[in-house]
Amino acid sequence: MTDPARVRTWFRIVAFAEACSWLGLLIGMYIKYVPETTELGVKIFGPIHGGIFIAYLLVSLTARNAFGWSWKTTLLAFAASIPPFATAIFEVVADRKGLLGVAPAAVVPEPAG
Repeated sequence: MTDPARVRTWFRIVAFAEACSWLGLLIGMYIKYVPETTELGVKIFGPIHGGIFIAYLLVSLTARNAFGWSWKTTLLAFAASIPPFATAIFEVVADRKGLLGVAPAAVVPEPAG
């Protein structure tokens, strides 16, 4: 996968999926440890989150190659996979800074009249 448009799309999808899988895992952990009713949420979302986590790291490496990220940016992307929902935040910031292959759009005022 070397087409920058496809890499951008996959990075955005996987970053959002990783954040969503965190939500499922956190809900599962809450149910497991607070009301102590079932471990089913953790058993379901644990492996899902783990798989998406690995996919996020791999797509981050692909994005590094496709967009020429520095190691600092790549390590920030990796670090974003640790706290809940940070991959979604990193994706938004990276997109706005043009790190996903598309420069930020400049706001051009309409001519008066």
